[in-house]
Amino acid sequence: MLRIVAITGMPGAGKSTAAQALVKLGWTRVVMGDVIRAETKRRGLEPDAKNTGEVMKLLRKERGESAVADLCLEKVGESKAERVVVDGIRSMAEVEAFRRKAAVLLVAVDASPERRFELLKDRGRKDDPLTYEMFVERDRRELGVGIGKAIALADDAVSNQHATPGRLAAEITQVVERWEKDVTA
Repeated sequence: MLRIVAITGMPGAGKSTAAQALVKLGWTRVVMGDVIRAETKRRGLEPDAKNTGEVMKLLRKERGESAVADLCLEKVGESKAERVVVDGIRSMAEVEAFRRKAAVLLVAVDASPERRFELLKDRGRKDDPLTYEMFVERDRRELGVGIGKAIALADDAVSNQHATPGRLAAEITQVVERWEKDVTA
């Protein structure tokens, strides 16, 4: 049976750190943002914050609210993996698309706006906001596609407010191990 741990959280909350902890345990990682960046490049656009945001909205308009999840499911099918961590859930429509194909645990990673902005500045990815104003605008865009509802309806949550990467990894591992016991029981 396919099992998916779907990780949600606002930009910079620590989703990738949590997902990487599961990769170290043998899970296959699919990054929703990578799917959007690849589609942005496919459309001949630079994968910066503005373009990836626009392409994310266009995909949903063209193919429905679960468009990015559907593209991720194609990657999952190609990989033939049985344990997949999906990094970057933004809406319940995406969660429902995954639930049609697998047992799914939705986990929210949380941190304050100030902590998230600092983590994003340290990360330094090309599509990360350069100013706090850009950060706030990105949060608004994410909230506009339904990420708040996904966070609110998560099956479990872990905090990255004061956690080290190791502590966050330990917390997500405990949550997933508990869930796997329930799924296989």
